[in-house]
Amino acid sequence: MSQPEEELVLDRLIHEPGRLAILTVLSSVRDADFVFLQRATGLTKGNLSSHLSRLEEAGLVAIEKRFVRKKPNTNVALTAEGKRRIARHWEQLERLKALSEAVELGEPRVPS
Repeated sequence: MSQPEEELVLDRLIHEPGRLAILTVLSSVRDADFVFLQRATGLTKGNLSSHLSRLEEAGLVAIEKRFVRKKPNTNVALTAEGKRRIARHWEQLERLKALSEAVELGEPRVPS
């Protein structure tokens, strides 16, 4: 008898579209400033700020506020935990995609 497959679970904190966009952008760069993230995600300032606060509280991003040429600058980077969880989330999405493809082919089994 085969061992039970690992449960397919999407991380609800990450899966929210705005936060998923933020984490996806951050996973492709070392760090990013607030304006870059706003442009890349299309989120409003308030919405981006709110999502960043949630992600920081969860320990997924580190936020550094500083001044650059006397102007305020907010810099954001993924933490080690953030990198781990976004990678895990994409793995889960890939498993979900593979499952849907298997079901289309008549193979109702969760791929590992």
